[in-house]
Amino acid sequence: MDRIPVFLNPGAGGADGVRGAIARDPRFVLVEPPSGSLAAEVGRAADAGARRVAVAGGDGTVSAAAGALGGRAELAVVPAGTLNHFARSLGIPTRAPAALDLAATGAPRPVDAAAVNGRIFVNNSSLGAYVSYVRARERLERRLGYRVATLAAGARTLARHPGHRVVVEVDGETREFHTPLLFLGVGERGLFPLRVAAEGRAGLHVLVVHGRRTALLLARALAVVLRAEDVERLPEVSGFFVDRCVVRAPTGRLRVAADGEIVAMESPLEFVARPAALRVVAP
Repeated sequence: MDRIPVFLNPGAGGADGVRGAIARDPRFVLVEPPSGSLAAEVGRAADAGARRVAVAGGDGTVSAAAGALGGRAELAVVPAGTLNHFARSLGIPTRAPAALDLAATGAPRPVDAAAVNGRIFVNNSSLGAYVSYVRARERLERRLGYRVATLAAGARTLARHPGHRVVVEVDGETREFHTPLLFLGVGERGLFPLRVAAEGRAGLHVLVVHGRRTALLLARALAVVLRAEDVERLPEVSGFFVDRCVVRAPTGRLRVAADGEIVAMESPLEFVARPAALRVVAP
């Protein structure tokens, strides 16, 4: 049997913990691409005819690999990130030996994804306060550690974020908002990142936080990201469930979070649901 390539993101939070387990398992061959080249290497493996490709990393690594594969090969996941929302939502074991056994012997199943201006994401995408929060956390994490940096970045974001003015087009209708956070989840699994169930409708769940009271709005925005329970009942939150959504901003260029990775994109932003776009090895 051909060994399955496992592409390890050496920058992932749990990389050191899974490296040895992969190297010791004769069913796999460990590949550690140079920084920034993992997606290209995964794509080359698919071009060469690999039937199944495994990646070890967090949600950003999974997202990059999914975009590179484009459904041409089965995707197996060995969780090695900080939170691993995607793996948890599908019931993939978070311990390396069990995840590797599933990657070697499990069957693939269709999994929904979405894209923003052609870039695949598997959990969620957003702009506004969450982007500022992630950038602040990454700067602080090097000297404060993840947990303290998370709290400090949240407080800094609440104190400083001014919000964006955007036009959202849904089902041919447009609405203008001044918002500190626009959040799009891949189905209900993507909307509730702290839940592990993968149940719910396929499509894009769009949440827009809006209004005039900045401090309250940012608190609501943080609730969307961290709790996301019953937020659509709040008067400051508008929600839509769609297959496609276009977001326009007067600034022209926006920083967008896609599965925790921050990328700069030109307005307009076109978000499109891609049902059953991936074949993921999962229970």
